[in-house]
Amino acid sequence: MNLYEKLVSGEEKLSLVGLGYVGMPIAVAFARKVKVVGFDLNAQKIELYKSGIDPTNEVGGEVVKNTKVEFTADASKLKEAKFHIVAVPTPVNDDHTPDLRPVEGASRLLGQNLVKGSVIVFESTVYPGVTEDICVPILEKESGLKCGVDFKVGYSPERINPGDKVHRLETITKIVSGMDEETLDTVAKVYELVVEAGVYRAESIKVAEAAKVIENSQRDINIAFMNELSIIFHKMGIDTKAVLEAAGTKWNFLKFFPGLVGGHCIGVDPYYLTYKAEELGYHSQIILSGRRINDDMGRYVAESLVKNLIKTDVPVKEAKVAILGFTFKENCPDTRNTKVIDIYRELGEYGIKPMVVDPAADAAEAEKLYGITFGTLDEVRNMDAVVIAVAHSQFSQLTKEDIAAFFNPDHKIKVLLDIKGLLDKRDYQEDYLYWRL
Repeated sequence: MNLYEKLVSGEEKLSLVGLGYVGMPIAVAFARKVKVVGFDLNAQKIELYKSGIDPTNEVGGEVVKNTKVEFTADASKLKEAKFHIVAVPTPVNDDHTPDLRPVEGASRLLGQNLVKGSVIVFESTVYPGVTEDICVPILEKESGLKCGVDFKVGYSPERINPGDKVHRLETITKIVSGMDEETLDTVAKVYELVVEAGVYRAESIKVAEAAKVIENSQRDINIAFMNELSIIFHKMGIDTKAVLEAAGTKWNFLKFFPGLVGGHCIGVDPYYLTYKAEELGYHSQIILSGRRINDDMGRYVAESLVKNLIKTDVPVKEAKVAILGFTFKENCPDTRNTKVIDIYRELGEYGIKPMVVDPAADAAEAEKLYGITFGTLDEVRNMDAVVIAVAHSQFSQLTKEDIAAFFNPDHKIKVLLDIKGLLDKRDYQEDYLYWRL
């Protein structure tokens, strides 16, 4: 029997290295079909999973409680598996250069516990060449094995959209690749066990790596265009959302919207591509231009809030401001690389310490990463300005009366920033200075 057949028969196991927002749903899905070892360095997270708690909210506690995944923080358990999927984050450093330490560390750990006949598939977003030029040498060094002889590698970019209950692992076409035809066939067949939408066989590992990194770069550039339009239309006194709704009636108009671009994908992946391009002597024009616009939107929102406070004769320094929402996207607890922090910090430059409320966010993570402690909606009272920064479903349920209660009743005009256009602008034309991207 080949490796695929041994996995299906239960003779061999599959391992998942990295059990975050991407790795956890993959592990759970495969555990319905084959034996799975779920490994993560974070022992505290592993204990939560063992207790039936899902801190990512991606699959839910009930699913975690009933899954057959063998959760462990013991790297030696990886020796029991022969098909390995690496799904660790690939962030950027402060200077926007790729931080490959997580994927390098995972390769070291895996190499130290690799057995002959294994297949390793990387899912982490990287620039073309990382799998073969960086990860393979580490695997060989740590294992003492030879790639192509003792073990094989492949690449299958993750396409999971955190917080999205429609576009899931099972429903999104999966790109797969392998170092040779035999590996490609094995990788494709293994993923076909769980991906109902089917797989797309890329012609090489580098092609698959490149495909992933341009998916998010394309979205980033399109959102940057919308953000630039928003800035222009505000200067013209035109509502951007109204313009986009009108333009959207044409069949081939791409329906993107302005917003804060954070998270560990769209706001990060383009830098991987431009870094590699710089290495090859090409300086990106469009991609980096889009990145500059999107990275600057938090400051732009904060400046707009300050200008609106001045328009309503509210003293800026020590103004009472509430920010509703802190995660990088709606209905997701993840606060990593959130751009709401840029609004918070920029307001601090004006002597404003905003109150932050986010019932959906991972509060412990936010305090650890940013030193911010959340308040509650009940505590949002007597405010000089309110910023609805994230379109959580909890905030979409707020009534006009709920929002009015947030403000200082002495203010004749209330400053309300609705970044994502969650509210109906017509409800806030009287007694409000309503602003949205």
